[in-house]
Amino acid sequence: MIPPKPVTGDDRGTVLGLARAFRRDLLSALPTRLFRAWMAEFRTPVIHSFICNDPSLVELILKTRPNDFPKSRRLAAGLAPLVGNSVFIANGEDWARARRIIDPAFEGGRLRQQFPAMWAAGLAAEDRLAAQAGTEIDVEPETSHAAADVIFRTLFSLPIEDRTAAQVFSAFRAHQDAQPLVNLAAILPLPAWFRPHSRRTRASAARIRGLIEALVRQRASDIAAGTAPDDLASKIMTTPDPQTGACFDAREMVDQVATFFLAGHETSASALAWALWLLAAAPDWQDRVAAEALAELGPGREAPDFAAAGRLKAARAVFREAMRLYPPVPMFVREAACPETFRDRPVPRGAQIVVSPWHLHRHQRLWEDPDGFDPDRWDTDNGKTCARTAYFPFGAGQRVCPGAGFAMIEGPLLLAMICRSLHLERGGVDPVPTARLTVRGRDGIRLRINPRRHA
Repeated sequence: MIPPKPVTGDDRGTVLGLARAFRRDLLSALPTRLFRAWMAEFRTPVIHSFICNDPSLVELILKTRPNDFPKSRRLAAGLAPLVGNSVFIANGEDWARARRIIDPAFEGGRLRQQFPAMWAAGLAAEDRLAAQAGTEIDVEPETSHAAADVIFRTLFSLPIEDRTAAQVFSAFRAHQDAQPLVNLAAILPLPAWFRPHSRRTRASAARIRGLIEALVRQRASDIAAGTAPDDLASKIMTTPDPQTGACFDAREMVDQVATFFLAGHETSASALAWALWLLAAAPDWQDRVAAEALAELGPGREAPDFAAAGRLKAARAVFREAMRLYPPVPMFVREAACPETFRDRPVPRGAQIVVSPWHLHRHQRLWEDPDGFDPDRWDTDNGKTCARTAYFPFGAGQRVCPGAGFAMIEGPLLLAMICRSLHLERGGVDPVPTARLTVRGRDGIRLRINPRRHA
């Protein structure tokens, strides 16, 4: 089965034409040849960027010498209204300090503690979808709802039905529509005075940060009173930097929480929506996931033991394949901190260095059947090799997403829980991928949902 992807071409076009194409849709604007190229250089009087698909270059940029390729300052400028100087865009000591404080919250033992909250969010998602059985729906708002519910329950011990949580969720949906993740300034070296933020983007970011600030203030008060729950927010807010002994201040905590929503809620929602559509389009795999879910999770509402999540092999393979075909974050933008040479081409200091999971995950010289949906590929020699060298849904190296382990419990679990009770069919129109905050359907992702009948 060949899932949909945007139509692309090989016309280089003008600088203005390229800029306009990026504003319309990043995925279709880039040329088809990038699915075979090891590297592409875009150079005009105002553009000097390198898209790197060569696994050896990706290894160099993300793993071997990451400090020589920090996060792009232009990307930071694009996202700063929402995430401030958070771990997602910070560089140098600011980034290192944030990771020293955040990483302990996502260690293996903490994931076991968060499993009941994930399960509760999964039950709520099952119920919401079951209430719409017999209808065709856009599943993206539903997966966004579910992912936000997971974030709120694990971070602040609040279900999405909480008034403040619901307001943050609503504001994030507005922000997603207003701001693409890889914005024009992340690719084009525009003048320093240029800011790619619309009034709508700035307003939605300010609203989100104001709501998060209220949650952080309340949690600080609860911590001081000794009444705070033992969740992710409490853990992060009370963890001192082992080198300086200082915890995050209120502003820094707002930056980090906004990032958790951006990198956790948005990415998980994207991956889950595409995974559900892929299962609707591949009923044999859907039946496999459903049977596995019943065997490992049972049909009831009582949470199984945490080890059951690790036994969801089919659901995990499908979720990994969904992130291969539709990586939630389609591109990582770095910056050359010093002059370099890539594949015998000079790379000047300040050039934008783009690592593109969107192209790497479908690269025609690396993957067998690169555009096909095949969750069994992860057990093949080709799949195992590419998983190490050409598969980066969470990044890689020292800047790998600290929540990667969290996401790989959450995603397969929610996928399995939905499939154990519901049968999915493709909607009337197949989705067309487009880059917003994450890779989403241009006009949504439509599914028909019915109760599942078990033999």
